[in-house]
Amino acid sequence: MTQTIAPRVRTLVLLLLAACGLLLTTAGPASAHAALTGSDPQQGVVVDKAPDQVSLTFSEKVALSNDSLRVLDPKGKAVQQGKPSEVSGTTYAVKLHSGLPDGTYTVTYQVVSADSHPVAGAFTFSIGAPSTTSVSVSGDTAGGGVVGWLYGFGRYMSYAGFIVLVGGAAFVLGCWQRGAGVRPMQRLVVGGWLTLTAATLLLLLLRGSYTSSGKVGDIFDLDLLGNVLQTKAGAALVSRLLLLAAAALFISVLFGAYDKREDEEKRDLTFGLAIGGTVVAAGLAASWAMAEHASVGLQTGIAMPVDVVHLLAVAVWLGGLTALLVALYRSEAPVESAAVRRFSQVAFGSVVALVATGVYQSWRQLGSWSAFTETRYGQLLLVKIGLVALLVGIAFISRRWTAQLADTVVQRGKRVQHKERVTASASGSGKSKGAASKGAGDSKRAAQLARQQAAMDTARQKRTRDADPNRFGLRRSVLAEAGVAVVLLAVTTVLTQTEPGRTEQDAKAAKAASSSSSSSSTAGSGAVTLDMSFDTGGTDGKGVVTVDFDPARVGGNDMHVYVQRPNGRAFDIPEVKVALTLEAKKIGPLAVTPDRIATGHWSASNVQIPMAGDWKVAVTVRTSDIDQTTVSKNAQIG
Repeated sequence: MTQTIAPRVRTLVLLLLAACGLLLTTAGPASAHAALTGSDPQQGVVVDKAPDQVSLTFSEKVALSNDSLRVLDPKGKAVQQGKPSEVSGTTYAVKLHSGLPDGTYTVTYQVVSADSHPVAGAFTFSIGAPSTTSVSVSGDTAGGGVVGWLYGFGRYMSYAGFIVLVGGAAFVLGCWQRGAGVRPMQRLVVGGWLTLTAATLLLLLLRGSYTSSGKVGDIFDLDLLGNVLQTKAGAALVSRLLLLAAAALFISVLFGAYDKREDEEKRDLTFGLAIGGTVVAAGLAASWAMAEHASVGLQTGIAMPVDVVHLLAVAVWLGGLTALLVALYRSEAPVESAAVRRFSQVAFGSVVALVATGVYQSWRQLGSWSAFTETRYGQLLLVKIGLVALLVGIAFISRRWTAQLADTVVQRGKRVQHKERVTASASGSGKSKGAASKGAGDSKRAAQLARQQAAMDTARQKRTRDADPNRFGLRRSVLAEAGVAVVLLAVTTVLTQTEPGRTEQDAKAAKAASSSSSSSSTAGSGAVTLDMSFDTGGTDGKGVVTVDFDPARVGGNDMHVYVQRPNGRAFDIPEVKVALTLEAKKIGPLAVTPDRIATGHWSASNVQIPMAGDWKVAVTVRTSDIDQTTVSKNAQIG
C-alpha cells in the first residue's frame, strides 16, 4: 500500500511547488506600503508660472536618497536643484531652477517606505501649456524585474526556513524527544537553518539593488551594501544572521549532547534548551517585526510583540507539522501515539494564538470591513483566512486518526523481531563455533548475512507499522495539511509585500479629495474649496482638512473649515488655525482663528481678503496636546 503512496507524494509536492511559483511570479513588483497621496503641482495640471519647488506627500514617512525626487524638462534634462528634503510630516520637496520655460515636466520619485518596501512612480505637470516630451518612465523600477523576483523568492525561502527550523526543533524537544537521534529529523532542522541563513544573505545582497536601480549588476555593489547596512532593514538582516549563529549552537546541543543523555538526565537539559531556544526563536521573529508592517502605523508598541507571537505560532504549528510528516514517512523509528497527541495539543494552542493575533493584525491593517473586498490586501487576506480554515478542518480529521492511533501493532512487531533476532543469534553462535577453522572468508560471509538480516528487520518493522490503518490515515491527512501549508506560506509572502488595505483606502480618499479641490478651484463658481491631507504623527493623526471661501473675492468672505478622518467621518480635534499669505506682494500671514460650530466643523465670517492674487492658505491642525502639523495649498482669490 505504501509503495503506491510515494509517486502520489512526489506528484503532490510538484503541484504545490508549481502553485507557489505561480503565486510568486504573478505577484509582480512589490506593492509599495507607502502611497503617494498628493503633490504640488498636482498631477496633470497646467500652472501659469514655474513653481519654485515640487513637493510630494506620502501616506507615511519615507527614506530619501540624493536622487529620490527628480524633475525632468521636455528634453529629459534634470531641472531640480540640490537634494530633496522633508518639509513637514510626510511631505517632501525638491527645489527647481528659476526661469523654467513653458512645457510638460516629468516628476519621478523612488523612495523607501518606513516598513522597508520600495516606492516608485512618476507623473507630469505643465507650465504655460502642455507640450510633447521625450521622457519615458518605462523600464526597470525599484521592486520589479529579475531582482524583484529574486527578492520575493528570498523572502519566501526565509519564511520557510524559519518555520522548519523553529517548528522542527520544537517538535523534537516538546513532543518526540527520541527524534533527536533520528537522522531525517536532524537533516530537516539543519536544512531549515541552512535555508534561512542562505536566504538572509541573499536578501542582504539584493537589498541595495531592490530599493534603487533594480539592476542585476548592482547586486554586488559594495557602496549599495554599505548604505543598506545603515538602514532599518539592513540592521534587521544583520541581527538575524547573528541570531542564526546562536541557533547553530542550539542545534549542535540538541542533536549532540542532548541525544546522548539518558531520559532522567534530559530533564534539566530540556528546560535549558527550551528557554534558550525560545529566546533565539523570538529574536529571529523580531527581525521581521522590527522592519516591516508592525513597525509603522497604529500602536507599534503593541503590534510588534503581537507580530512576534504570530510568527512563532505559525512556526510551531506548520514547522511541527512538517516534522511530523517527515517522521511518519522517512523515519525508521516508529512515532508513538503519545508524541502525536502531544503535538496535536501544541498545534491547537498555536492555532488559538494565531487566530487571536491575526484578528488584531487584520483590524490594524484594514481598518474597515469594506477593505476586505475593495483592496488587494483584503482580498489576499480572505484567501489566507480560507486556507487557514481548510487547514484547521484537515487538522480536525488528523486528530480523529490520532485518537484511534494504536502502538500495539508496532509493539507486536518489535516482539516478533526480538524473537527472530534471538533465534538468529543463537543459530549464528552455534555455526561460528563449528566453523572457526574456516578462516576470514566465513567472517565476511557472517557480516554480509548480518547486514541482510538488518535490512529484513527494517523492512518487516516498516510493514508492521504501516499495517495499522489508523497510522496510514494519519499519514494521508498530515500530507494534505502540509500541502495546504505550502500554498498558505506563498500567499502570506505575497501578502507581506502588498500595500495594507488601510493605507490604500487612505490614499484613494486623499487623491479623491485632491481631485475635488482641483475641480472646485477651477470651476469659476465664485467659491473656492481646498482639500488637504494631513498627518500629525500621532497614533490617530491622519485626516483631511477642507477649507471653503465664499464668495472668494476681495473684501469680506465666509470661511468654513471641515476636518474629517480618511474614511469621511467627522474628526473631533481640539484646535484649527488658518493663515493667509500673498507671497507675490509680501502680504501676510494674516491669522484667522475660526470658531468651533460642531464636531469637525469650524467657521469664521467676514474674513477680509485685501487684494486679489494667488493666496497661500496654511492650516494648522492639532490632534492632541503635543501632535500638530501645518499643511498648505494655494488658491486664486479675487
